[in-house]
Amino acid sequence: MKKTLLVLALLVAGISTQAQTTIPAAEVQIKTAMLAVPSEKQKGAAVYGYNPKGELVLLRKGTNELICLADDPKEEGLSVSCYHRDLEPFMARGRELRQAGKDTKEIFDTREKEAKSGKLSLPKQPASLFVYTASDENYNPANGEVKEGYLRYVVYIPYATAESTGLPLKPEGPAMPWIMYPGTHGAHIMISPPKAKEGQ
Repeated sequence: MKKTLLVLALLVAGISTQAQTTIPAAEVQIKTAMLAVPSEKQKGAAVYGYNPKGELVLLRKGTNELICLADDPKEEGLSVSCYHRDLEPFMARGRELRQAGKDTKEIFDTREKEAKSGKLSLPKQPASLFVYTASDENYNPANGEVKEGYLRYVVYIPYATAESTGLPLKPEGPAMPWIMYPGTHGAHIMISPPKAKEGQ
C-alpha cells in the first residue's frame, strides 16, 4: 500500500512539474509579448520566445527598433518585456550570466566591470524598456488571455545621476519618475503607474 501511494505521489509530482513547464504555442507567446509593446510598434517588433525544448529562440523577425521577450514558462506568473535594440548586448549578457548561475549582484558587478572596460556595449542615448506582468491566476497560457495585468516603464541612461537628470532617488508620488542605480552602467529612470484596485 505504501509503495502504491509513493508511486502515485511521484506521478502526481511529475505531472505537476510537467504542467508548470509546458511551453505555450508560438502564437500565444507572441500575443502576450505584444502586451508590453506600444500599439504603433507592435507589428514590427522582434520576438524571442521558447521552443518545445525550452530553448530561447527567435519566434518572429523584427522590422523596427524593438525586441521583445516572451514569458519564461519556468517562472511563476506572466512577465514579458520589450526594449530598444541598442540594449540587446546588455540584456543578452544578463541572460547569459543568469544561465551560468550568477545571482543579481554578481550579474550587476560583472556588467559594470565589462561596461567600464569597453567589453560590454551600452546605448549611446536613452533607451526604453517596457515590462508587463500578471499573476498566475490572471494568466491563461493556453490561449494567452490576461486579466488585471500591469505595465511599467524604464528608460536606461547609463551613468546618469540625480544631478544630471534632476530626478529624485525615490518616488514621492504615484508614477513619479525616479533614478535607480545612478552613476553606474545600469542607471535608469523608473516609472511605475499606480496599480488598479481590485474590481476596477
